[in-house]
Amino acid sequence: MQQNSSHPIRVIITGATGMVGEGVLHECLQSEQVASVLVINRRPIDFQHPKLTEVIHPDFMDVGALASVVKNYDACFFCLGVSSVGMKEATYYQLTYTLTTGFAELLCQQNPGMVFCYVSGKGTDSSEKGALMWARVKGKTENALLQMPFKAAYMFRPGIIIPTPGLKNTLKLYHYLGWLIPLFKLMMPSSICSLQQIGKAMIRLAIRADAKRIIEVNDIKRIAATA
Repeated sequence: MQQNSSHPIRVIITGATGMVGEGVLHECLQSEQVASVLVINRRPIDFQHPKLTEVIHPDFMDVGALASVVKNYDACFFCLGVSSVGMKEATYYQLTYTLTTGFAELLCQQNPGMVFCYVSGKGTDSSEKGALMWARVKGKTENALLQMPFKAAYMFRPGIIIPTPGLKNTLKLYHYLGWLIPLFKLMMPSSICSLQQIGKAMIRLAIRADAKRIIEVNDIKRIAATA
């Protein structure tokens, strides 16, 4: 694989107030390969860093006002998402497919050479015809993103995620069940990776292309190991 970028990259991150987005932001701020990070959130992250610029945008269904803000970036790490638990399909579709593709279309217009990394999930249904509602909607979202004229688009499908120690947005579930992680590593190695590996793999893909576009757990580990 040939290196696609010889200079530190400029990155946009969404969802930095959530566990995955916060972890990816942490890796970007630590990386010498990342020159600057633009975080676009609905609410402040209450954190400052010399590399970091934050824009508060409450309504991701209306992103036209962000057109001038998102110009001249090399990559977007899209970590914004909602749980489907207790949600009707129409609402989940709006907050997943419609919101994500609308933002991605804006980025395509402003940054035709951009790399787009989307956090989907293990078990996503690329056929869009399966029994699980969330998997169908995620699959439709992935398929739409893969058709957009980005330099490259990568669909990340993590399963169980090992949190990064010290970050504040770790899901409570991990506090209660963290003791099971060694067992998951032993019994389900293809279903578990770390938040650090996700962030490192995204940075790597923003700099060097990979032949795969659907990035499963083992791919995340493989790519992160070369970062």
